[in-house]
Amino acid sequence: MTLKARRSSEIQSIMLSLVALTMWASDSPGQTPGDGAPLTLSDTARLAVRVTPSAAQLAWHEHEFIAFVHFGVNTFSAREWGTGKEDPASFDPTNLDTDQWCHAMQAAGMKMVILTVKHHDGFCLWQTRYTKHSVASSPWRGGKGDVLRDLSISCVKYGLKLGVYLSPADLYQIENPEGLYGNLSKYTERTIPRPVPGRPFKDRRTFRFKVDDYNEYFLNQLFELLTEYGPVHEVWFDGAHPKRKGGQTYTYQQWYGLIRELAPMAVIFGKGPDVRWCGNEGGRTRKSEWNVIPLPVPVDEFTWPDMTAADLGTLPQLQENLNQGGILHYYPAETNTSIRRGWFWRDEKQHVKPTAEVLDIWYRSVGGNSVFLLNIPPNRQGLFPARDVKVLEEVGRITKQTFATNLAQGAMASASETRGPDFAPRYALDGDTTTCWMPEDGTTSAKLVVTLSAPRSFNRIVLQEQIRDYSQRIARFAIDAEIEGTWRQIAEGTTVGYKKICRTATVTTSRVRVRVLESRVCPTISNFGLYFEPVPISTPQIRRNREGNVSLLCDPAGPVIRYTLDGSEPTAQSPLYGGPIALPRGGEIKARAFRSDAEESSDIATAVFDICAAKWKVIRASSEQAPDEPKEAIIDGNPGTIWHSRWSPQAAKYPHEIVIDLGESLTLRGLTYTPRTGSLNGTVKTYAVYVSTDGTAWGQPAAQGEFGNIRNNPVRQTIRFTESRTARFIRFVALSEVNGQPWASAAEISVITR
Repeated sequence: MTLKARRSSEIQSIMLSLVALTMWASDSPGQTPGDGAPLTLSDTARLAVRVTPSAAQLAWHEHEFIAFVHFGVNTFSAREWGTGKEDPASFDPTNLDTDQWCHAMQAAGMKMVILTVKHHDGFCLWQTRYTKHSVASSPWRGGKGDVLRDLSISCVKYGLKLGVYLSPADLYQIENPEGLYGNLSKYTERTIPRPVPGRPFKDRRTFRFKVDDYNEYFLNQLFELLTEYGPVHEVWFDGAHPKRKGGQTYTYQQWYGLIRELAPMAVIFGKGPDVRWCGNEGGRTRKSEWNVIPLPVPVDEFTWPDMTAADLGTLPQLQENLNQGGILHYYPAETNTSIRRGWFWRDEKQHVKPTAEVLDIWYRSVGGNSVFLLNIPPNRQGLFPARDVKVLEEVGRITKQTFATNLAQGAMASASETRGPDFAPRYALDGDTTTCWMPEDGTTSAKLVVTLSAPRSFNRIVLQEQIRDYSQRIARFAIDAEIEGTWRQIAEGTTVGYKKICRTATVTTSRVRVRVLESRVCPTISNFGLYFEPVPISTPQIRRNREGNVSLLCDPAGPVIRYTLDGSEPTAQSPLYGGPIALPRGGEIKARAFRSDAEESSDIATAVFDICAAKWKVIRASSEQAPDEPKEAIIDGNPGTIWHSRWSPQAAKYPHEIVIDLGESLTLRGLTYTPRTGSLNGTVKTYAVYVSTDGTAWGQPAAQGEFGNIRNNPVRQTIRFTESRTARFIRFVALSEVNGQPWASAAEISVITR
């Protein structure tokens, strides 16, 4: 049997160029693109709203908040990326409990979990037939354990859907002398799955593919995963290539075809046609997230690169693409980050994102037309750590409490325009996302007024479009409340799509107005809601300036803040913060916010500082982008300012370096490099660090290496020296940049003396 599976939405996106020609023939008689008349923005908008999600993509949107679980040999080696040379005996969780995982996910309000069944190291967490490099060769449960089996059973128990991350990269198959990756085998017709004596499949389907050894191996494993563990709803492929061998390529179209046949409700993430990566691993989101994007070639021919640009899917982009012979494709974004600093568990010193930070990402992603994928790495026992579970439970408690009651229920709606009784304003309030208010085509701006039965207090506003049938349309909107007889604007935004959540100050009113200021063809609103979240006590922010003075603040302001300097947890009896705290020589500070009655408190914020930069001076930069990105920015104590080397069109070439006079002789154990936020431009990939007592004689590097995953997780990086060095001068040399560009940047550089 051969595979020719194609979703209707894929066919639709492939055929959009033909649709464009047809529309030109009907809308502009006598003119076609072939006559030299390009598509207008209006034509482009009409095409874009015809591109709608598949059933699987629509179900994926509705998941909203899902879990990632990175677990494997890296958990036991404390690595982000393994080597492929790990001994399977290292994998031995002493108390694996996937029920505990799923209970915590359910408490958080998550709908699905994706397990790293095989990371780049090649170690498999299920009883695969096709390699010994798996749990079958570990001591865990006498080699009979199966993490995916346990998780699939727990998912059924807790009502969660299941997804799998199967890394295309495989260092075990590269490093093993008999490995299949890049072994230069010939492409021949092969049957999937390949029969294995004593391990028959209950699913008797077979498929024929022309593949080499590694692609056969990969397809065999996909067949196992998609037929033996219940329904799979997301298959996660990333593009990481820690190492290559033999010119190995992947037969992606065959992988996709097998997935379509065996798991028709599964979306394919990343290196695939259904869901795209948001473009970073820090939980950052775009101001405007469009679902319909331009592709230069048909879906079958596209290679699905990482799409990291801030602007994706605006009408001018779509117009230019169509006029150059491209197509439009429905390709929404998934926002991923880890609750810990790193994807795999390290130890209990590892930073855990506080509730307020996770909630902020939840609002920006779930409430920004994306799905939020949060990684929770189990520890070496095979359990979610208590700190992580507490955050999940608090996020779930707050979101469930906030969105339990729609304060607009029972309200009346009117609109400036409508296209008839089937699209009346009341359909924006009926709680059914398949119905909607909708004006006539060509009405790109319109107003919807919601009148409540009585004044209500709210600070969260939910808007949803009817994307199932009409795609994404709204490009800009504003929301007003009637206060003392006058309309006052309380929120504004750009795209809506599946869901938009506006966070506002608390407003009390009986009338709310949505003004759609700009839309494609005409807007739709399928759901409107008003909600109230009790004003949270946010975790204090800890900041230290160059002089070593530490400030503590909450946003929003109001709670009292108490702190400690001895490593103990702050209590209601700890010192009260009343102004900057001097820590010029460094130390650890912990802070917690309290309500005035001390009955409720925030998470604990912790910061560890070393010697401040009060005496420091940047005496040389090999290249400098003046005046707003000066070399002095790297020691000003403000990670929001940066140094940047001179860039295009007069870019100086690598290496770039910064020399700092510390103003005194110190015993140095290392230093830290903090990359800029909000952009990867200039983020250093490889480096060397030199130290000197006189600023002239530098000798051999005190440290050199590569920031392994900084491109995807651009947080502060620690560089440790192999031995302590006494020095007054440090020289940080940037040797390469994450995107291969000739420039360098840094937000902060600091020393480690303890």
